Amino acid sequence: MALDVITTLDQLAELLESRPCLFVRWSADPEADQSHPHSTDGLTGAELPGLSVNPLAVEPWWGSRSTVLWVARRLHDYSHLERARAHGARPWVLEGEEVGRGPDNEPLVARPTAVALIDKQVLDQAENLLKHDANGEWGPLGREGG
Repeated sequence: MALDVITTLDQLAELLESRPCLFVRWSADPEADQSHPHSTDGLTGAELPGLSVNPLAVEPWWGSRSTVLWVARRLHDYSHLERARAHGARPWVLEGEEVGRGPDNEPLVARPTAVALIDKQVLDQAENLLKHDANGEWGPLGREGG
């Protein structure tokens, strides 16, 4: 499966503006995820009815703020998954039918269709943008310590 590779935040924002119901998933193998589209609850081992994903859709409360800043935040918020998941986890964009919520209240998507891979440099761009343009200190949601 040859997927397009998104290499800039601008490209990701343009994709989202043209297809607003997209999700991002962090895993090592989009092809394997599509052939076995079920995540597993890490605590109980229960098989979930779809893949655990994060929504990319811009929320109405975001208003007229930049879509580029929105996607930067969505990627950065979950960038800890690159380290927390199996070696080689990377973000990729998909679409599919939302069929429920996982144990962390994340959307679960059935019948996923891979749209594009997200290059590592996009994650670096997101981090740099948030360092310079965001209010306060930002860090990914998977924070260590208290």
